[in-house]
Amino acid sequence: MASNKRPLSPHLQVYKPQITSVLSITHRITGVGLGLGTLLIAWWLIALAASPDSFAVAQGFMGSIIGRILLLGFTLALFFHLANGIRHLFWDAGRGFELGTVTKSGWAVVVATVALTALTWIAAYAMRG
Repeated sequence: MASNKRPLSPHLQVYKPQITSVLSITHRITGVGLGLGTLLIAWWLIALAASPDSFAVAQGFMGSIIGRILLLGFTLALFFHLANGIRHLFWDAGRGFELGTVTKSGWAVVVATVALTALTWIAAYAMRG
């Protein structure tokens, strides 16, 4: 038997990334991120219920640069997962499968994610005074 050096199936070196594949992979990653981020939010809520000292520690972490980066990532993941989930609901109803629509709805998810995240953080900072 001759050895064949070609891959058995198409792989990432063959295909150019498309918005559909990038959003699909990102949807899965943000789902995991939301699960991990929920643990961070749960810690903050448990600290709130536990004692003023515990809450001060949690609040101090959330207010640190690392905590804010994690919260920003959580917010981005939340809005991305929401917008892309709505897009998938339309697909489940059999709508939006045309190539042009798939591309436009994919970019709409990206725009909605950035806009909703920005609006949320602007509103949060406006409420701080």
